[in-house]
Amino acid sequence: MATMSPVTVSAPTARIPLEHRNTPFVRIARWWSRRRYGAMLEPLLATMHNRKVLTSMGLLELTVPRWSSLDPDVRDLAELAVSAQIGCSWCIDFGYFLSHNRGMDRAKLEGLADWRASDAYSPLERQVLGFAEAMTTTPPTVTDEMVEGLRASLTDEQLVELTAMIALENLRSRTNAALGLTSQGFKDHCEVPSA
Repeated sequence: MATMSPVTVSAPTARIPLEHRNTPFVRIARWWSRRRYGAMLEPLLATMHNRKVLTSMGLLELTVPRWSSLDPDVRDLAELAVSAQIGCSWCIDFGYFLSHNRGMDRAKLEGLADWRASDAYSPLERQVLGFAEAMTTTPPTVTDEMVEGLRASLTDEQLVELTAMIALENLRSRTNAALGLTSQGFKDHCEVPSA
């Protein structure tokens, strides 16, 4: 659960309207989103235009927290690597916010842009970041050696979860980027207030 409330910033480049009639469903969605994250999530507003897509994606997202075989930092780093490679500013912003609030080392969050040169990451985290990038490249550039390297540190269950998380973040990031959704200002609420 997020501890700080972000300010909702209108997505000026959204390619789909984010406004909806104030139906009971919209009111419930707004209440849930604001209660959980402090703001109405713009990807939720975008997918509300198609209830079948919203329902399918929502059911998937509600089950993802049950995927718990991976270390949360490893999972979050993989997701952020995908978001950065695709260029989804909404996903980078929200992912940073969630990871920060879960207690990820700030050096890991700040060093992602140049993770190969940073000493903030463990050998496993480096393998995960490389794997996430290789999966996200079109066409994917995953090699047998990458997978074998990961299998030396991860169980098969963890490797499947990692692969699914990277694929899911590709879905999220590509959808949000294509719909023109940009940062809502979540990361701004991660900074330590000045004294």
